[in-house]
This record gives sequence, C-alpha cells and structure tokens, in this order.
Amino acid sequence: MTTLGVGPADAASPVEPGERRRTTPARGTRTGSLPPLRGLLPLVVFLASWQLVASRLSPFFPPPSDWASALLDLSRSGVLLPAAFATVITFLLGLVAASVLGTVLGLAVGASARTDRALQPTLEYARAMPPAAVVPIATLLLGFTGTMKVVVVTSAAIWSILLNTRSGVRQLNPVMFEMARSLQLGRFERVRKVTFPALLPSIFLGVRVAAPVALVITLLVEILTQVDGVGALIAQSQRNYEFAQGYGLILVAGLFALLVNALVSMLQARVMRHRPPA
Repeated sequence: MTTLGVGPADAASPVEPGERRRTTPARGTRTGSLPPLRGLLPLVVFLASWQLVASRLSPFFPPPSDWASALLDLSRSGVLLPAAFATVITFLLGLVAASVLGTVLGLAVGASARTDRALQPTLEYARAMPPAAVVPIATLLLGFTGTMKVVVVTSAAIWSILLNTRSGVRQLNPVMFEMARSLQLGRFERVRKVTFPALLPSIFLGVRVAAPVALVITLLVEILTQVDGVGALIAQSQRNYEFAQGYGLILVAGLFALLVNALVSMLQARVMRHRPPA
C-alpha cells in the first residue's frame, strides 16, 4: 500500500515521535533580513576609483565628491526633498494599484480557460506596448498631474503581477478546490482561505519584478513630462549641464531601488514564514 504524503526525502530522514522537523536555511542567508551589504562592494570600489582618477575640472565626469556637494545644495535650497517625496508617492501608489489590479485580474483570467484563451491576444498586445508611448495619451486625457503619473506607472507594472498570478492559478492543485467544496466553503471563502494563500509565491514574484519597473517608469514619466519629481530634476540637470547634480540624483534613485527590493524581500519572507504549509 502506498502511503500518501510520504516521499523519498521523508523516508530517508525519519522524524522521531514528538519531534518537529526543522528546515535549515541555506548557508549565508537569513530569512527576513536585509541582503548582505557586501554585494555593494563593486559599486563602492567603482566610485572610489572614479574619485581617485577624475579631475575636479572635468565638466562631464566630475568626481563623486562633487555629486554629494550638488545634492547638498539641492537639499539646502528646499528642492530635493519635495521632489523625492513626489517620486516616492507616485512609485508606491502605482505599485500598490498594479499589485491589487494584477492580482484580481490574474485570478479572474486564470480561473477560466475560456476567458484566458479569449483575452490572451489582447493581454500580449497591451503588455508589449512601450510605456513611453502611453505618456502622450495619458497627458492628453489627464493632464500633467500626479494622477497621470500613477496611471502610467500602474499600466507598466501590472503585467508581471497579472501574468504570474494567472500562471499560478492554472498550476494550483485541484485537490484543494475539492477539499473546499467538501467543506462547503462559499466562493469568497474559497478565494480568501484556499486560493489566495496558495498564490502568494506567484504574487510576490510578480511584485518583485514589477517594483524596479515601476521605479524606472516613474523617473521616465517625470523626465518626459517635467512633472515634479526626481526625474524632472535629472532632466533639468541635463539641460543646464549640471552633470554632478545629475549623477548624484541617478545614484540616489539606484540606492532607492536597492532599498525597495530589500523591503519587498523582507515582506515576502515574513509573509511566507507565517503561511500555513501546503
């Protein structure tokens, strides 16, 4: 007789009665913690080498120390913090909206094979649309506003979440739905207690892919439209040939992207740690 739920790994490592099996994390990793800062060592070495080699008189390649001075001047003038706040708000609103809409639409599309087949060409067409091409239409419809920025960011970041959720729905074990029907759970209860927890890995994978996309599109929209934000300051630096300020703003944007990726990883680790085993 075959024992359900027991695989080769279980047979090779039996668990004594009363003893709980422990999962040992991979060496060098800490669940729910920030990634090791040694990954930034190449960037630090690169910037230090630039500082040593670059000339203070170079108009196109100023040393990183000049970047810090330019950013300090921007901060003292009261321009940097409002621009950074506008960029962060646009990024967060766009990513949250993309996460919610992508999850809901991915559930709806993935739950029906007929709907999936009917909408697949449209989804592929919309996914391939360059975000920069959407900006002129969005500005015509919504004007040069913060709402326009959020709409463009959402339309660009939604696809990885939607497609990963759709793929996750199609790969769910049918036994879970049979169990939910046997327990006489309603449709909302099935989604909340069975489907959504099982889809968390797929959703978080989509969010991790969408986060850097959302940040890049946020900066791109601000550069193209000159709406308040770090991207508008970068474009202004380019027009005024203030290369030290431009390099410094790009470095700030890159560090913010690293912080966002680390926070999403920490959130994923925390949620998955409290997720009941499949």
